[in-house]
Amino acid sequence: MSESATSGARGISVTSAFAGMRSVAPVVFRAGCPDCRGRFELAAGALRLAIGATSRTTFYSFTCPECGAAVRKPAGERIVELLTGGGVRTLRLHSM
Repeated sequence: MSESATSGARGISVTSAFAGMRSVAPVVFRAGCPDCRGRFELAAGALRLAIGATSRTTFYSFTCPECGAAVRKPAGERIVELLTGGGVRTLRLHSM
């Protein structure tokens, strides 16, 4: 890039700005199926998080890759933190 006409500061190229960065491995979550007892890893896109008004209405869900069962498990504060931080799509439930 060229020098800025107003500030006199030299610009930085995208290539040099990202030169020291390394690629980041995708986040995976370990999960288990209560139906088939399978243990596996799931990408963030395979999980859904629903946040309700109470701990009883806050859960995460996924489809078991081994048996196809729909799995729904409660999500406490720490699980919510980990899933949202790992890029899991979140749905906020509203009570009427």
